[in-house]
Order: sequence, then structure tokens, then C-alpha cells
Amino acid sequence: MAKKEYQKELQGKNIAKAFATNQRISLKYSTELCREVKGQRIDKAEKYLQRIIEKKDFLPLRKYNKKVPHRRGEGKSNVKSGRYPKNVCKAFISLLNSVKANADFKGLDTDNLLIINAFASQGFSRTGHQPKGRIGGKRWKKKSTHLEIVARETTA
Repeated sequence: MAKKEYQKELQGKNIAKAFATNQRISLKYSTELCREVKGQRIDKAEKYLQRIIEKKDFLPLRKYNKKVPHRRGEGKSNVKSGRYPKNVCKAFISLLNSVKANADFKGLDTDNLLIINAFASQGFSRTGHQPKGRIGGKRWKKKSTHLEIVARETTA
């Protein structure tokens, strides 16, 4: 089933939302990134995601950090372990662009948008098959993720 509803029911004239279904990205990195961008302004979040793509900054992993090495420098969000999930950041950047377009369509000021909710959930899983030998083989699941972002216009 495709995602059709948001996790939080937030209504109002100064709210802009967007969601993406069945993105081929990691659910674990998505939940960690949702925690990081929640409460940020959209322009700051985009710059942060660009720094992660360029490997100038890392995504701190607080929950899903098993066998993840520490990064040099100062810790972020009380941890030093982190990674550089490029595909997740690209999906979030396209979703933030969609939120800005929706806000512009509603007549909101896109420079004063604050992310008030970011949520990732498990999407549809696709199965693949690797043939090996005559009879045997290997099946695997390719997982996907639903993403949603809700932003509110702030008075600045």
C-alpha cells in the first residue's frame, strides 16, 4: 500500500507539507536524519545535507551505531560515530524542494520555513533473486522508505 496520510494531523494556513513514498533509501539513516533536521530552518537543513554529501560533515548515528567508526573532530548530538549517506541526503533535498514549492503555491514566504515534523517509516519491499547453480539460489529483499516533512512559516 502506498502512503496516503501524514503521521501528524497538522492543519493551518501557514503549514506546508510534502511526502515521498517508496524511496530506495535506508530507513535507519532516514530516521537518524529526521531527528537531526527537525526544528531547523529549511535553508539551513539544505546546507547541512549538502555538507554531508560533500563529506565535510557527518550524520551522527545515535541509535543505529553498531560497528560504526568514530569521526575526527568534535562530536555532534553527543556522539562521534557517524556516516555519510549520500542517497538519503539527495532524497531529503528533493523533498525539501517539494515543501518549498508547496509553500510557494500557498503564498507562504519560503525563506521563513521551519521544519516542525520529519518522519520516516518502512515502505514496500521488493524481492530479487540471484541465480546460483542448477537448483539453488539466493533471494533478497530490497527495502524502501516513506518520508514526510511538515514545515511552518515563522514570523521573523
